[in-house]
Amino acid sequence: MRSFATITTAWRRQAAARTASCRSTFVVRFNSSATLRHVNNTNPVQELQQRGLVAAMTSPDLVDHVNAGPTAIYCGVDPTASSLHLGNLVTLLGLLHFHIKGHTTIGLVGGATGSIGDPSGKSTERQPMSAATLAHNVAGIDAQFQQFFKRGRAYAQNRGYEVEGHGGKVKVVNNKTWFGKLSALDFLGDVGRYARVGTMIARDSVKSRLESPQGISFTEFSYQLLQAYDFWYLYHEDGCRIQLGGSDQWGNITAGIDLIHKKKRTTEEQVIINSGADEKAMTAYGLTIPLLTTSTGEKFGKSAGNAVWLDERMTSLFDFYQFFVKTADADVGRYLHYFTLLTSEQIQNVMTQHNAEPEKLDAVSKALLATHVLFGASLDNVKGKELTDAFEHDSRMISLSKEQVAEMSLDRIAVESGLCSSKSEAKKLVKSGGFYINNIKAADAAYRIGEKDWIDGAVCVLRSGKSNYKLVRAAP
Repeated sequence: MRSFATITTAWRRQAAARTASCRSTFVVRFNSSATLRHVNNTNPVQELQQRGLVAAMTSPDLVDHVNAGPTAIYCGVDPTASSLHLGNLVTLLGLLHFHIKGHTTIGLVGGATGSIGDPSGKSTERQPMSAATLAHNVAGIDAQFQQFFKRGRAYAQNRGYEVEGHGGKVKVVNNKTWFGKLSALDFLGDVGRYARVGTMIARDSVKSRLESPQGISFTEFSYQLLQAYDFWYLYHEDGCRIQLGGSDQWGNITAGIDLIHKKKRTTEEQVIINSGADEKAMTAYGLTIPLLTTSTGEKFGKSAGNAVWLDERMTSLFDFYQFFVKTADADVGRYLHYFTLLTSEQIQNVMTQHNAEPEKLDAVSKALLATHVLFGASLDNVKGKELTDAFEHDSRMISLSKEQVAEMSLDRIAVESGLCSSKSEAKKLVKSGGFYINNIKAADAAYRIGEKDWIDGAVCVLRSGKSNYKLVRAAP
């Protein structure tokens, strides 16, 4: 659905000027209420529940804990790739709801745990990464965390949230910082002594692997203790009381809560008794977000092999946009609740407007496609009919039969299409490396366009320089 695609695309890097004008024109239609000031003291847990973004909570007391005043929440990501993907974005948006309502948010990059591999939801063990790859991935994820919070704040302000002076603190950490100082003996004494093997084996992430032919290595078996220690460390050092994660992280999250509560009882119990402090106020909580799926239950992510990356070097802005364009109607309302800060009322208005005037949204989609084509992007995933529809009634597209085109050299077609004023000009253009067929540099002015040059047998794109385009449509 186009309206949804346009809104969600804003989470990516700022688009180049070539796409900004056509996209911003459309977004304004749904930002007309941006002057509305939102009340920031609403409970983010209840907000997430209303949006269908809560899979489970470790305790219903979490709502009261958040109501009691500013708290701290974190979520972690292991750097198994150099970029976050759309599934991670759902969890980060959960953090954003806490941040804009005054709570401290912590993004954790698993510089240490990324070298181990989380068995949750995996049928086989991950292949080990080289130190160089791990460092590269850590840098990429760290930068995306930083960018997300910066752009998330800007988006929230644009939606009417009073973030300045109200938003909570933001912190990005790397768990290699503390694991790098912790010896194996210290870890066993400080963490392992509190773990019970029976409980660890019973967790789904381990149990399912033990029942499989591949089994599970001791390395992966121990992963839950490493993530548990992350929670304890942030609890102890930063006063972090809540861990947020995907629903597949439930076992790892509860392992952290178990560790915190056991260590509290032995190291802080007497302090609590002597001071008269409220033990509930020191409780740790877990909150999980549903995994991103389609209405048919299909998952998205690295393991599923269909990840939509947040780095445009891995998933282009156009392909990112196209993912949402092709979103089934059954998923649109849910995704709008997940990926935007639109209210339920605004989402309903968007849906109503889309159903009433789909042709206007189609026009925007065509404009974005035309912009994509006209500025040198790859045409590998573009359909011929999409191109001809996008350039319908555009003077830059001419119609010639394939037979006519087959009889012409490239320099003659350049003149026939109006790309060049003369064949000599076209020859000079080819020689200088400035003539392109479907955004691929042409090498010979005598070249004749063949069947392989027609996109879906329907259209061919000719370009001179950076911005002069002509499309040749195959006439019947």
